[in-house]
Amino acid sequence: MIHVPEFHLGKNFLDNGMTKLLITLVLIILAPMIPLYILNISSPIWLPYKSSKSRKCDIFRGTWISYQNMPYYNNATCREIFDQQNCMKFGRPDTDFMKWKWKPDECELPRFDAEQFLELVRGKSMAFVGDSLGRNQMQSLQCLLARVVYPEDIISYTEDKSFKRWFYVNYNFTLASSWAPHLVRTIDTDPNGPTNNSFLNLYLDEADDAWAAQIETYGYVIISAGRWFYGPQVFYENGKVVGCHRCLKNTIKNLTMFYGYRKAFRTSFKTLLSLARFSGVTFLRTLSPAHFENGEWNKGGNCVRTQPVSNGEMKLEGGDLELYLTQVKEFRRAKREGKRRGLDFRLLDISAAMVMRPDGHPNHYGHWPHENVTIADCVHWCLPGPIDTWNELLLQMLKRERH
Repeated sequence: MIHVPEFHLGKNFLDNGMTKLLITLVLIILAPMIPLYILNISSPIWLPYKSSKSRKCDIFRGTWISYQNMPYYNNATCREIFDQQNCMKFGRPDTDFMKWKWKPDECELPRFDAEQFLELVRGKSMAFVGDSLGRNQMQSLQCLLARVVYPEDIISYTEDKSFKRWFYVNYNFTLASSWAPHLVRTIDTDPNGPTNNSFLNLYLDEADDAWAAQIETYGYVIISAGRWFYGPQVFYENGKVVGCHRCLKNTIKNLTMFYGYRKAFRTSFKTLLSLARFSGVTFLRTLSPAHFENGEWNKGGNCVRTQPVSNGEMKLEGGDLELYLTQVKEFRRAKREGKRRGLDFRLLDISAAMVMRPDGHPNHYGHWPHENVTIADCVHWCLPGPIDTWNELLLQMLKRERH
């Protein structure tokens, strides 16, 4: 609590009065800079302070309200849904998780308008860069746009299967997805492929060519990364080992995953800023929270809820909160630099909304029961499901870019 000294009338009343006035003015000036959690105001600490005088609605603050309309699509009308997120196909019995709408505190979030989206991106290109959650959002977008048109088959500009493209002929719009879960160049030390405990060598000052070599002409880049940084990693800079996370080697300096995470985003943003022909808009899609309950992810944890939780009942904490704060800090750094160079950076801040949606994950409904997969998926999102809101938010941001 901020303490303002008391003053009493007396012969120094004028001096004391002036002092109190000055202190009051200072507090008024500094108030917007004081974090909300210090003031004990009921708001997630990851949301920036918003002045009551602001006329611009913050679409990332709000709550989930009941909405009984049918979802935009289903697994019969959209052919792009991966089985791992096809919850209805694999027998999820409840549908309540599809009957909620994100309601910003001070305005409305319009329903997704596929024709409007396609008109806004006519003649342009958009790439999702990151891990499978980025692909999860891209497939949601494909399903939403399928109400109007399906794209042509993948355009094979390159043999690199980690960068895939789809083309919407009538709108001259290219949609792409790049598999780059660490964003930077990564070498797997396990010859049989990545596992949860295999060591990965991360070259923190080198962007992954899977996306960096392809992205220069894209008009919109949605970049994201998260859960892959929890695994064992050895960090390289300038071609030399600088430390590691969970490697348990006395000969290597122990660094946290947040060190690698910060460097990976810094390198990615620096790469976008340095590309000679890149003039697009970069969106950072913030951390998508996992919702394992009743145990850790590999120790029986699951996500069996069927409805959202109330605001404040769940929150980002621990490693997830630190990852969120790290990526936002690097985003702000890049945004400042981008402003000097004439490049736009935008924050697609889905974290506060999605932390309230423990009901939206596949859990065990991403495979047939006879497949005997014991680990629940409380990371990805069912399609259709709450992840469709990410693209509702993206559409509003594109409309703002146009204006």
